Amino acid sequence: MNPAPLECAVHVPPTVAKGESRTRIVTAVTAVMMVAELVVGFWSHSLALTADGWHMATHVGALGLAALAYWYARTRAGEPRFAFGTGKVYALAGYSSAAFLLVVAVVMAYEGVVRLVNPAPVRFLDALPIAVLGLVVNLVCAVLLDVPHPHSHDDGHPHDHDHDHGHDHNLRAAYLHVVADALTSVLAIAALVAGQYGGWLWVDPMVAIVASVVIFKWGIGLVRECARQLVDLHPNTKQRDAVRSVLEAVPGTRVADLHVWSVGPNRLVCVVAIESPAPLALDLYREAVASAVKLAHLTVEIRPLPS
Repeated sequence: MNPAPLECAVHVPPTVAKGESRTRIVTAVTAVMMVAELVVGFWSHSLALTADGWHMATHVGALGLAALAYWYARTRAGEPRFAFGTGKVYALAGYSSAAFLLVVAVVMAYEGVVRLVNPAPVRFLDALPIAVLGLVVNLVCAVLLDVPHPHSHDDGHPHDHDHDHGHDHNLRAAYLHVVADALTSVLAIAALVAGQYGGWLWVDPMVAIVASVVIFKWGIGLVRECARQLVDLHPNTKQRDAVRSVLEAVPGTRVADLHVWSVGPNRLVCVVAIESPAPLALDLYREAVASAVKLAHLTVEIRPLPS
């Protein structure tokens, strides 16, 4: 009878996300700007500015959710109830924020169509300064969040499969909300200028529709990105190939079962079973894996085989 499998588990305390304090600041600034845009938008009858204000209102909720997720994950990081830490809280918050984006996009498109059918007078010059201020605030908030821009793929949402395990989806969601706000601010400014100096009233509702399409596309991309982590889908094979390569480089060793997946920002988990007629010390296998891939948790099972 073969001896019982050897197993080791390496737990690394969860890393406190660097974006927590900046997310709080961005939430407060966005809330102030939201109130200003809604007040001026309703008063000036600018649908583009009002849509930007409501869009920003949902972002205040989403950014508040992001800040709450940081706090929750940080304060409960050491609780044993979470098998692999609280890293997936960020993905869950990001997923919820993405759902907000989709709702906002649909509402903006509906309001744009209604305004196209039933035009209304707009105080363009009164709304223009607040739209410009909104754009400046959004750009400052984007800089504060300081999120590196990953490669863009054909599916229309920004992500990098090669480094997907390193994404803080909570911070990424907050960043996309701010960028979406900046987009609607730019379009609102364009609509107000076109209405004031060109007399094109239809531009105001049209930009709301265009912005809604772009935002919807971003929201779908973010939903997919977060969902991959929530369902333990790790599309990148680089880490798995690296683990398999270093272990099977040990003479007589064969990888019988291997799983690598992400459980949070910069937190990879690996569970591997190896077979060998002459197993080496467990620490040697652990060191080999650690030299190839940075892991937050590693479980190694050794299955001795007959010589």
